[in-house]
Amino acid sequence: MIRPMHDAITDVAGIEVGHDTDPDGLTGCTAVLCRDGAVAGVDVRGPAPGTRETDVCRPGRLVDRVHAVALCGGSAFGLEAASGVARHLADEGVGFDAWVARVPIVPAAVIFDLGLGAPAWPDLEAGRRAAAAASGAPPEQGCVGAGTGATVGKMLGPQNATKGGLGTASVRAGGATVGALVVVNAGGDVLDPGTGGIVAGARDPRTGAFADSVGLILGGAEPPPPGAQTTLAVVATDAVLSVEQANHLASMAHDGLARTIRPAHTMFDGDTAFTLATGTGAPPRPDELTRLAVLAVAAVERATLNAVRHAMPMGGLPAAG
Repeated sequence: MIRPMHDAITDVAGIEVGHDTDPDGLTGCTAVLCRDGAVAGVDVRGPAPGTRETDVCRPGRLVDRVHAVALCGGSAFGLEAASGVARHLADEGVGFDAWVARVPIVPAAVIFDLGLGAPAWPDLEAGRRAAAAASGAPPEQGCVGAGTGATVGKMLGPQNATKGGLGTASVRAGGATVGALVVVNAGGDVLDPGTGGIVAGARDPRTGAFADSVGLILGGAEPPPPGAQTTLAVVATDAVLSVEQANHLASMAHDGLARTIRPAHTMFDGDTAFTLATGTGAPPRPDELTRLAVLAVAAVERATLNAVRHAMPMGGLPAAG
């Protein structure tokens, strides 16, 4: 049966999403659940990541399926929320059968959002709430969950940035569905690859117009200073993938980030992409995997644009929306 498309990662069978949002601390977390387990992959391109259990997503590990991915604000402090997601799933009897208990496998990654609003981070209970709120409905986008405190365009300092957020999208072709969910908290500008125009980014403090971060660097300006940077992505598909193929798809997801964020993967980013494959059966042929990679890049591009277009002004920063 063909599922209806809602342009969201939850168009992929077996994927649910829930948010927990702290509107006062301007932070939050997002749980992407796959209760029946999914073959996972990961690719970390940022030199400054904050992650948990990414090694279980790589080939050659005992556990070959994960049960959720947690995306969190709060920098390294926010990783605590992933334990809350795991606790909720354990209460439901979901997890790897470790004989004496079922242990949910929950990789996670964080963004640095401590500079917007009061220094705050999602804790274990926030992770529980995000997991409890998860459903197969199209998730809310913009300044929610892990995207609550996200900002983009730090080239001219955080005070001249634009509000970032969380976005999702999906694409279907060749009998497979690929969806993406992206938390956009980039140091660079967000561009529409179709037009080349800047959608959100660093703003000229004199005029308020977008300053073009790459143009400034090419003109001799210093690169973005250390700050609240990192973009996170989850790509899900109902296709069948081996662990090796899932890791390849995660690496291709970064092409979608590089096409929409300039500059991407700076020395102060912790850019991380996960893959979740919920299908069962035989792995795809190389040509089929190439199609999935193209779909993944397209979904990540659109989810990135949706993140900033759904964002709202917060913390004294304007938003593209």
